[in-house]
Amino acid sequence: MEVNVSEVSSLDLIERIRAYWNEHIHDLAIAKHPVGSEGFFQDLTDYRFDKLRYLPNVVDFSGYAGKRVLEVGCGIGIDLVKFAEGKAEVTGIDLAEKSIELAKQNFSFAEVEGDFLRMNGEDMEFDDNSFDAVYAHGVIQYTANAGKMMKEIHRVLKPGGEAIMMVYNRISWLNFLSKIMKVELEHEDAPVLNKYSIGEFRELLSDFSHVKIIPERFPVKSKLHKGIKAVLYNEIFVNAFNLVPRFVVRPLGWHIMVFSYK
Repeated sequence: MEVNVSEVSSLDLIERIRAYWNEHIHDLAIAKHPVGSEGFFQDLTDYRFDKLRYLPNVVDFSGYAGKRVLEVGCGIGIDLVKFAEGKAEVTGIDLAEKSIELAKQNFSFAEVEGDFLRMNGEDMEFDDNSFDAVYAHGVIQYTANAGKMMKEIHRVLKPGGEAIMMVYNRISWLNFLSKIMKVELEHEDAPVLNKYSIGEFRELLSDFSHVKIIPERFPVKSKLHKGIKAVLYNEIFVNAFNLVPRFVVRPLGWHIMVFSYK
């Protein structure tokens, strides 16, 4: 049988991505409680919504009651819990089985219902037009083939359905700061980490009928930095940056949030 080399290399990359995310839990360094404990999930939830203060303001987690919501790359299910608490019918998929295991535990502690499947977001096992909304926050930049994942997200959405997505902005304050200070970004060692300009990401969204782009995530004080680095970042840089009118720096937001419609 003839072997397609590009297909083999793609499968190898996907396997390396799966292995990486089985070993790396996002924001694990901030947790004060054992992995999988109720306190662990609370630690990471509190930290996430402190770091991403914008998120509940731009995503109406309670606005999907009775609707079918899919999260691609659900991780430990922090955001998906919010949709479930808002009475959405939620499904989470992730390439890493460790994420699926922890997401189930998170939902159990939160006393909400959800379905979880280990699945590749580039090749989803759902019928066409299955979901009212698809959520993929901080996932597309880590996948092997972003174009394939985008087409799959579009395929499984119902006509008129909404895709809520976020990728990292290559032309952003944080990307610039990391290079100037020679500090690696979190998960910069992942098998894939792609950053996009707003224009580049818009090109990936060509299948959607309507797209709304909102650059977000601006500097807030971080609990990850220690010592002199914490003083320079938290007390000087953050305060100085936030004196600049938001409309001036808006295109430099680290997160490119997208609301797109089929």
